[in-house]
Parts: sequence; structure tokens; C-alpha cells
Amino acid sequence: MTRRLCLIIPTLDRGGAEKQLTLLAAGLPRDQFDPHVVLLTRDGPRREALDAAGIPVTLVGKRFKADPSAYWRLKRILRELNPDIVHTWIFAANSYGRAAAAAINVPVVIGSERCVDPWKTSRHFFIDRYLAKKSAAITTNSSGVSDFYAAHGIPAERFRIIPNGIQPAQVEPIDRTEAYRRLNVDPERHLILAVGRLWAQKRYRDLVWGGQMLGELRRDTTLVIIGDGPQRAELLRYRDAATLPKRVQFAGSRSDIQQLLPHSKAFWIGSEYEGQSNAVMEAMQMGVPVVASDIPGNRDLVIDQQTGYLRPLGDPAGFAQVTNMIIEDPDRAKAMGAAGQQRIAEHFSVSQMIRKHIELYNEFS
Repeated sequence: MTRRLCLIIPTLDRGGAEKQLTLLAAGLPRDQFDPHVVLLTRDGPRREALDAAGIPVTLVGKRFKADPSAYWRLKRILRELNPDIVHTWIFAANSYGRAAAAAINVPVVIGSERCVDPWKTSRHFFIDRYLAKKSAAITTNSSGVSDFYAAHGIPAERFRIIPNGIQPAQVEPIDRTEAYRRLNVDPERHLILAVGRLWAQKRYRDLVWGGQMLGELRRDTTLVIIGDGPQRAELLRYRDAATLPKRVQFAGSRSDIQQLLPHSKAFWIGSEYEGQSNAVMEAMQMGVPVVASDIPGNRDLVIDQQTGYLRPLGDPAGFAQVTNMIIEDPDRAKAMGAAGQQRIAEHFSVSQMIRKHIELYNEFS
């Protein structure tokens, strides 16, 4: 029997949750599931992959933070789709989607929390607890996320941990000269990469300061931060006040990250909170040692002193110190990169991610 599955998410931006939902929808066996993606707020660049896979997409068009008309439109859409399973992703979709699905008696309602969310207030957690009672399960990608929500009153047994999946790298390799040319970096310098949205969660000020410290220590390194976001102008000003452009550069959004990664000595992520970073997984897949803030989501991926280094949150000096160690010991760096590649291949494949979702859907439908 083919089951109608409705996956609800706010947008199809280039985020980690959006990528996992797209991979899941495109990879589910069509003889078992008929997936349909519903976007609460707006479309985005990940739509292309869904179109290529023949997955229908419907836009609700929520305009405000609290938009009752969007709830009613979503409810009408769900009645028309008549799904057997509704699976919602991220807070806004979790809230509107689970409430609407429960109101029309969808047989199976599942939520998904993708990240530790310290920004949430008591009002948000009240909504989360209320809707958790109407959920057959809540998926997450990290034990740290389930622990966080358990501490805020949602039973830990409601959560199902399904690690993110990453596709095998399928890019045309480029040489070091071309990589450095694309980034406008002096080929005599050692390249460090960081990738992510430019906003407060990622703590890029720490990385800028770490890039300055490493540059002062060695005088031959350049940290390139790839990504865009609301803090771009502020971070550029901070960089100009703290260091030199040759030590820390901002490269904007790029589509060639997998081609650039092999030419990086290390990958940096200093986030205050994460679920499971797709950017870290891509770096490990490409054999790059990762230097990461010691938070739950990063701990799920990076094994300290084996696939990279974990350093306390807000420790730019620690980032600079261990990165210098990586540069100074190429054999150790190569071993770390190989260990990271093996870890990703064994534990974080797309096929495993899809299989675990199928098992979950089969359990309740």
C-alpha cells in the first residue's frame, strides 16, 4: 500500500534541515510512499532538486510571525491532500503543521526538532509541549537536541534520533592553484575554511579573532568564511577593526565548496548551538580535519584528537593553537582527515537516513 506523506517546512532555503528533507523526499521508495512537500512561508533554491525528482510542492504563503490566515490555508491544503502521515520540520512548521494536522485528524503526525534552540521563550516551550502530546514521535539528528527538549518538559522517549545523511561527493576536482584563484588567496598562504549563514548562532566574531591570532602566530594563513546572512555588514566592520583582509576574508555564498575543501588545512565551526552541521559533514567527507566548538551537535560528528579537535565555546586562541598543530604535522592531519572520511561513510549515509525514516513511518502507519 502506498501511503500519502506530507512533509511541511517553512522554506526551501540552503539550510541543513531543508537539505535533509529534500534528500528524504527524493529518496523514498515510490511504491511505498507518495510524498508531497508543503512550504509554510516561501520557496527557495532547494526546490530545484524536488522538481527534478518529480516531488510536488505547495506554498502556503505565511506573511507574519502570527498569521491565522496561513493556518486556515494550510488546513485546507491538508484536507485536499488527505495525507496518511504529516511530518513537520522546524518551529514554525512544527507549530502550524501539527496543529492543522491534528485538527483534521490526520492518522499520524510527526514533528522534527533539528537544533538546540536557546532563543526559545517559555511561550515557545509551552507550544512545543502541547503539540508533542499530539505527535506520534519527534525526529531529531542529535542526542543533544533530545536532551535539550527533555530538560524543557518533552519526554525523551518521544524523540527518535536519525542522524543526517550526506551524499557521496560528485564534483569535478580542481587543483590548488585554481582553488586559490577562485578565492583570491595568495597561494603561498595556508587556507582555512568556515561555511555557514552569517548570523549570531555561528559566533563568527570568535572565528575572526581566531583567524587574527593564527595569522599573528604564523603570518602565512588565511581564514575564508563562505556564506551570507544578516550579519555580513557588521562582521566586515568587525574584521576590519580586528585584523587584516589577508588573514580573514569573506567570500559570500558559493556553489563550489566541495571543490574548495580539499585545499583547506582545516575547517572551522564555532557555533553556540547546532543540530548536526551539514557543512562539518561535507568537510569530513572531503578529508579535512575539523576544529569545532565543544557543543552537543558537533560532538556527534567530531571525535576529539581523532577526526579533528573540540575546543570550548568562545575559545579563539584554542582554535588558533590546534590549527597550528595541524599545519605543523601533515602526517597527523592526513590521518585525521582519513578518520573523518571513514566516520562519515560508516555512520552518516543518505541511505541510512532514509531507511530509518521508513522504519519510523512503518511503525505508526
